Amino acid sequence: MSDATHAAPSGRLIVPALAGTYAGLHDFAETLLRVVAGLALVTHGAGKIVDPFGAAGMVEGLGFYPGAFWSFLLSCTEFFGGILIAIGFLTRPASLAATFVLLVTVWFHWVTMSQGYSGAEKSILWAAVFFFFLIRGGNRHSVDARLGRVF
Repeated sequence: MSDATHAAPSGRLIVPALAGTYAGLHDFAETLLRVVAGLALVTHGAGKIVDPFGAAGMVEGLGFYPGAFWSFLLSCTEFFGGILIAIGFLTRPASLAATFVLLVTVWFHWVTMSQGYSGAEKSILWAAVFFFFLIRGGNRHSVDARLGRVF
């Protein structure tokens, strides 16, 4: 899509003079969100990747068996998936895995821990961000785009 399709037509903006600014910053804003989201996921997974089987008991407590397998997958999804999302390589599959992880944390906080919306709010927000990149992909400032191939 061109930048023009992302901004409201000039006549519809309250301040039409901002149309060029919005169009010019569209890709930058999307790239910034992808990089920040990916790096946040890496940061969250950094502790897990040093002990990838350390969460086995926790994931089994959520009903995911065998715990060692799911703990390893969780660690890799957060750490390596975050790197992939940040650089925009295999953006959609990595975002699918991240979205799944975040939806499980929504369930954990809302239902298992009985914290309701207030406990699950951050997970809901992060799940929505990763769902956006699952659908949208990495944009033109990504490794996927540089390779000329997208998933």
